[in-house]
Amino acid sequence: MYKKLLALASAGSLLLAALTSCSNAQAQQSENTVKIAYLPITHSLTALEEAEQLKNNDGVQVELVKYGSWPELLDALNSGRVDGASVLIELAMKSRQEGIGIKAVALGHRDGNVVVVSNDIGSAADLKGKTFAIPHRQSSHNILLNDALATAGLTIDDVNVTELAPTEMPSALASGQIDGYCVAEPFGAMGVSLGVGKVLFTSEELWEDSICCGLVLTDSFIESRPDDAKAFVEGYKSAGNSLDKESALAVAKKYMSQSDDVLETSLQWISYNDLDITEDIYNTLVEKVKAYGLSDNPPSYTDFVKNF
Repeated sequence: MYKKLLALASAGSLLLAALTSCSNAQAQQSENTVKIAYLPITHSLTALEEAEQLKNNDGVQVELVKYGSWPELLDALNSGRVDGASVLIELAMKSRQEGIGIKAVALGHRDGNVVVVSNDIGSAADLKGKTFAIPHRQSSHNILLNDALATAGLTIDDVNVTELAPTEMPSALASGQIDGYCVAEPFGAMGVSLGVGKVLFTSEELWEDSICCGLVLTDSFIESRPDDAKAFVEGYKSAGNSLDKESALAVAKKYMSQSDDVLETSLQWISYNDLDITEDIYNTLVEKVKAYGLSDNPPSYTDFVKNF
């Protein structure tokens, strides 16, 4: 009987040790992990690439949390369920304006947006009276639509604007429900690859050094884990600089259910190097946000942008 009790005690000790070790490992992983929300779009590739690069490192790890829409992602960000996100920068600006504690710490990408229209539209002037889709009023896609119309002396009041989910836009163009759209990639490329639309403008033709998506972190994460925040942002920018067309295609194929043709077309328009948010390009964004009615009082550079 004594031997049985001794064996049971020994087994219990081993189990307790194993559970303690597991608990410590999970705690350490939690302490070193940055939870980043994203949508499966090519505009978020830098965050995806950094997560891949850090998988076998002992330091900061990236836990990617996928969402299916901007409202879902924004809810997670604003409620603090994630530490940060790759997000439309105008949505983040609006959240900051409403008192949410977040900071923009890097760009999501450079360029990478296109204005896609049906094949029978020859110029921006032909958009008058037509229906045009954007993913959200608070978006650079809304700004680019305004910029495109301005090239023909038109305003947003000259078109019918509708908000659609990015995944719905290529089929809506094909069916004639809409006459054009501007959205995060690779959905512009999808319309082109399907042959139902063509590129009327690339973003750099309308707005040099345009800002679309940004990487944001919560104030609580930055303040409670400043070293991890700094290491994460530095790793993010390094990951962006390392993304060439080949490596970008590889990570896109891993995280997105799109054909190689669509992804290759999309990646022709986008780059991921030099992702600092400078005061000049941010102030240009602020001017456009005000001019096109997205916000009367967007946050200032010093209030919204955090440089590491």
